[in-house]
Amino acid sequence: MAACVTQSSSRAEREAALAMVDELPVRAEIITLGADKGYQEEHFIAGLRQRQVVPHVAEYAVQSKQWPNWLRATERNDPGFEPSQKKRKQVEQVFSWIKHGAGLRQTKVRGRRRVDWMFRLAAAALNLLRMQRVLAPAV
Repeated sequence: MAACVTQSSSRAEREAALAMVDELPVRAEIITLGADKGYQEEHFIAGLRQRQVVPHVAEYAVQSKQWPNWLRATERNDPGFEPSQKKRKQVEQVFSWIKHGAGLRQTKVRGRRRVDWMFRLAAAALNLLRMQRVLAPAV
């Protein structure tokens, strides 16, 4: 749906995720967002709730003061939580292809603007490959 490059920090990733949610068109149906444990952070979860997005963020196996769980019971028991977490694998496959298939494991350009351009180009190339598979005539 969207792609962007951020500085290498978990805070920047969460801020970018909220910014991309802000760019989504307004919909009548419920919007959910699946994410890994790195997004289990109070301000991120609160930001999603403020935007009326149901957080489906993975939880730590053992809760502690260091790693609290910010999800409510209704969010944790939401019927879409498990399928949303399973979809995360597809997202990870996209990043894997961009790193290995598109050669962005180590960029050959410098500067966030140039790296962002290369990343978006790789994401577009992957979308073209995926469209080719979907639109291919059945043999």
